[in-house]
Amino acid sequence: MQQVVYCYSPAAGWDRGLDASLDSPSTLLILFGASNSDAIALGISDLQGAFPQSQWIGCSTAGEIYGGSLIDGALVVAVLHFSRTTLRLASKEIHSPEASLEAGIQLAKALDAPDLKAVFLLTDGLSVNGSELSNGLANYLSKEVVVTGGLAADGDKFRRTWVIVDKVCTANHAVAVGLYGEHVEVSFGSRGGWDIFGPEREVTRSQGNILYELDGQPALSLYKKYLGERASQLPASGLLFPLAIRNPLEEDGLTVRTILAVSEADNSIRFAGDIPQGTSVYLMRANFERLIEGSRIAAESILARGTQNEQVVSLAISCVGRRLVLSHRTEEEIEAVTEGLPPNSLLIGFYSYGEISPLSSGRCDLHNQTMTLTSFWERSVQV
Repeated sequence: MQQVVYCYSPAAGWDRGLDASLDSPSTLLILFGASNSDAIALGISDLQGAFPQSQWIGCSTAGEIYGGSLIDGALVVAVLHFSRTTLRLASKEIHSPEASLEAGIQLAKALDAPDLKAVFLLTDGLSVNGSELSNGLANYLSKEVVVTGGLAADGDKFRRTWVIVDKVCTANHAVAVGLYGEHVEVSFGSRGGWDIFGPEREVTRSQGNILYELDGQPALSLYKKYLGERASQLPASGLLFPLAIRNPLEEDGLTVRTILAVSEADNSIRFAGDIPQGTSVYLMRANFERLIEGSRIAAESILARGTQNEQVVSLAISCVGRRLVLSHRTEEEIEAVTEGLPPNSLLIGFYSYGEISPLSSGRCDLHNQTMTLTSFWERSVQV
């Protein structure tokens, strides 16, 4: 596998010349860019000219990761030219959270094959129920298929997100790429680092990803009580206080959910994934050192799986809530990742509205407020 990473900024252009010789149907472009797609339109156009045969997947962000640096308003790109791996793209329109499960099933059907090794998935971050989308793929695909990815972001504005469909920035879609064959290897790691805040509570009324009541009280009113003066800044301020659901399938026993929207009309909160009625939940708040250490552990788990001497491309997907909490210390999280990854890794990534990665059971699920890593490489041919 040949690989190279690029960064485009509206002010400075590309940091290096695009290598069009890597273009082929077996080449995968992974793009993460500014939520204002007009700002990076020239960069997208350059890529369309240099890589017309390649398979593209990408999305909007709440900040781009390039090597050990955090960038805003730019476009970062990884070009992976596989020599012994087949690629296949699939996309599905999603206009409402209720359509998410079926969209996941349809994507899985489009990609499924006996030699499917892994799926990398990106989706609109506002119109989707991420846990239902993940369930659709997990319910249809073999548990041996590794499914990772993330939800597109729009900074802390929550207005419009996009994914790449047919090499164009498009809203209200999910897109996935399947990687096929015995030579491609995919490794992953995911960690949080939040502390429980307040008592355990029961979800007494919910529907899908909409939470109506906790302990018989209106959910939004209760949340506002905890947020205090930050309540006027919802939904963005809710990123600082995510909700954790008891989940024995998670390594730490908790699945974290991020707020996407609030409704004053019925005192409800819409999350990025399901909040099952009857489950026990906790509010959470940041622990700076644990957030950073969690990122390091996620990266080191990839090293533990072994890459031998192959070149590796690693994708870091972290939650916008982590960025808002860490603030000027955000680059410490990214530095922790680079220190933990294998030394032969190239790194790009983005800050998201949700992360998709396998649970400890191997089944893919939506995560929020985590640092999630996915690494790709091809094994050398054994003589």
